[in-house]
Amino acid sequence: MIDLSVLPDSPGCYLFSDSEGTIIYVGKAKNLRRRVGSYFGRHDHDPKTEVMVEHITSLDFIATDTEVEALLLENTLIKKHRPRYNIDLRDSRNYAYIHLSGEKFPGIGIARKRDASGKYFGPFVSAGERDEVLAFVKKTFRLRSCRHMPKRPCLRYHLSRCSGPCTGAISPEEYNRQVRMAESVLDGNTSELIASMEEEMRARSAETDFEKAMELRDQISALSALRESQHVARQKRWDEDILNYEIRDNTVWLMLFHVHLGTLTGKQEFVFRASENPVEEFIVQYYAENEPPAELIVPEMPDEALTGYLSHLRGKKVRVVVPKRGEKRDLLRLVSKNIMITFFGGEAKVEELRKRLHLRDAPEVIECFDISHLAGTSMVGSMVQFRHGRPDSQNYRHFRIRTVSKIDDYASIAEVVHRRYSRLLREEAEMPDLIIIDGGRGQLSAAEKVLCDLNLEIPVISIAKKQEEIYAPGLSHPLPIARNEKASLFVQEIRDEAHRFAITYNRRLHRKEIIP
Repeated sequence: MIDLSVLPDSPGCYLFSDSEGTIIYVGKAKNLRRRVGSYFGRHDHDPKTEVMVEHITSLDFIATDTEVEALLLENTLIKKHRPRYNIDLRDSRNYAYIHLSGEKFPGIGIARKRDASGKYFGPFVSAGERDEVLAFVKKTFRLRSCRHMPKRPCLRYHLSRCSGPCTGAISPEEYNRQVRMAESVLDGNTSELIASMEEEMRARSAETDFEKAMELRDQISALSALRESQHVARQKRWDEDILNYEIRDNTVWLMLFHVHLGTLTGKQEFVFRASENPVEEFIVQYYAENEPPAELIVPEMPDEALTGYLSHLRGKKVRVVVPKRGEKRDLLRLVSKNIMITFFGGEAKVEELRKRLHLRDAPEVIECFDISHLAGTSMVGSMVQFRHGRPDSQNYRHFRIRTVSKIDDYASIAEVVHRRYSRLLREEAEMPDLIIIDGGRGQLSAAEKVLCDLNLEIPVISIAKKQEEIYAPGLSHPLPIARNEKASLFVQEIRDEAHRFAITYNRRLHRKEIIP
């Protein structure tokens, strides 16, 4: 069961995965919670979507600041992961660039691929916006748009739409001055130009020249759209990593965005115990196994020696940047926004579960057990751990059933629960705040007896699959928690992850038995 409460009401991209952890669909949304929610609880999908929904077992997402960024990120993620249910759309999402060629007298035009010399601006997700900006730049700066410069003037020159470098009517120096002005506009440095155009628009309107005023309005709109800071697709000649983090309760919650040539290609999440210099230690360890980018954007400057270390690993200079303003600062904020949504969006779920189970303390660490088998063979148990409302995969565990020779879920649950907590007792390790058992009252009783034998007072509940009923010890009836409540959805999410983990391990063992 997908818990929609973790999703923000903001733009972004969502990634659906199957039980094997394979990404099967990437989509964009103006409102992530509303869009993802539209896949579930409805029965009017087309056949392809119905099949896809049946295979969804987990969800990931990246929040963005604008819908344009979500569109660009969707394009990148589809090309990177090639999801099964996006295949038909993949080739249609090659967004176009505006291209200034690298010739003596640069020409301007539209390009789908970055395979020629010169400078590229974009990509543009809106063909209308792209064409408006291109027409504006060509008309304003009178740049040539011919593929090969002719030896005699064309109609555009006679219409004063081109400065006519082919005729010698403009010097290379003057022409390239016009090119630099066009580059400035295409780079988004348009504030002064927009201000003068707005003044002219008001003057035209006062003179009742409404046609020209509307034309100026449209041009300003196009330039304003171009000026909008698009964090996800910024044309760069180098790769960047953007690192940000949050420290709470002696724990570091860190996220790393990877930007390839200006386009966000993915993110990584890390949770680890804080130390004296946790971020510097992370950078040293992470880039010892991963090639450093040309530029690393961080919220504060690390030790100077770290820059030299990264440059040594890369074999080229690495810039470590702490931006105070501008688009790079906005990128840091975007990473911070995703940290808060991704890592701390689970706090509300944990608190809701505490209330509905009437627990004294919030169940920050939850462990869930599931048993899986294929026709009575390859009996295995799984345990997943959720910490602060999120999966903590480093603490997942598999169990091959040792003491049960036939299908007996009660005995199997008893075995894996005993093995888990007797070991934690021996090692004097941290105990969970809540235990969840996949099953009904029988499985719950088996687990409760083991905990009693071990003298452990840990809250334990179970969840039965058919009606998603939640049981607690000593009660003959399920708890009055509806299956669509936040608390129940959270328990279902944890149970589903334990089930997925068990099935994956079971299949792997089964393949080994079939193919020795």
